[in-house]
Amino acid sequence: MSRKPDWNEARRKALQALTDMSDEEDAAITADANADPDNPPADDLLARRGRGRPRLDHPKQRIQLRVDEEVLQRFKAGGPGWQTRMNSALRKAAGLE
Repeated sequence: MSRKPDWNEARRKALQALTDMSDEEDAAITADANADPDNPPADDLLARRGRGRPRLDHPKQRIQLRVDEEVLQRFKAGGPGWQTRMNSALRKAAGLE
């Protein structure tokens, strides 16, 4: 019968091992990790990764809009990007382009 892992206990042990580590041990482990190009430290990987989309100067607003079925089908028939095309058509109709 397999036993479920106790994540709280594993976390406690990992944090204790980190607390018990000397500065020399930490420096040695860090030096080894930095010397291995196939296994960079995780903090370097996380620093390079962004979180979600970048913030826009003028973000779009979510609305509910009711349009005729034929209008919707015409835009969707053009494939992906139909919402962007519809937005462009509305901008043009509003005199913004």
